[in-house]
Amino acid sequence: MGFGDLKSPAGLQVLNDYLADKSYIEGYVPSQADVAVFEAVSVPPPADLYHALRWYNHIKSNEKEKASLPGVKKALGKYDPANVEDTTGSGATDSEDDDDIDLFGSDDEEESEEMKRLREQCLAQYESKKAKKPALVAKSSILLDVKPWDDETDRAKLEECDQSIQADGLVWGSSKLVAGGYGIKKLQIQCIVEDDKVGTDMLEEQITAFEDYVQSMDVAAFNKI
Repeated sequence: MGFGDLKSPAGLQVLNDYLADKSYIEGYVPSQADVAVFEAVSVPPPADLYHALRWYNHIKSNEKEKASLPGVKKALGKYDPANVEDTTGSGATDSEDDDDIDLFGSDDEEESEEMKRLREQCLAQYESKKAKKPALVAKSSILLDVKPWDDETDRAKLEECDQSIQADGLVWGSSKLVAGGYGIKKLQIQCIVEDDKVGTDMLEEQITAFEDYVQSMDVAAFNKI
């Protein structure tokens, strides 16, 4: 029973095939079923098993909230394509005769309505939690090389001009003089920027606007935070 050894290529292939048309192990929102299978997989599936990899990365992004996910975690062997399909209430198995199927049974209708209500309730809870999560702000650390015109340029004034540039999402850091070409020292200055608000083109445009002090500006290092 179960998907098999989820650390083996065969087990991961079964999981990948199962998730080809599904977002989660059970139902329409992340649940303890996903947590149980996720923990059994333990490492990201290979890139060619993209259905399993997509599911793995999604559950991993909710790892901090896994204890609050709905459902009750069962033994791993309880989760497999056959058992999960049985939970949908789709009706008879292949061995059942058509005569045994009650197409008008009121119990099935009531169960379907109850499942629908629970699904909508779980979905609403998930969307509410998702909406409350703070958005991740992409930031970068940038090291700039600001080259003066010659060795007589006032370096203190050069630094003052650069740090006078203010913008939402821009924070200036430390600076220092470093040796450049022809014996001219350039100002190396660091800043932290929010990627959606401040770009290197904007920084270059505003820094080189101090044309009495600045000859050019280059990006010495650019690292995502």
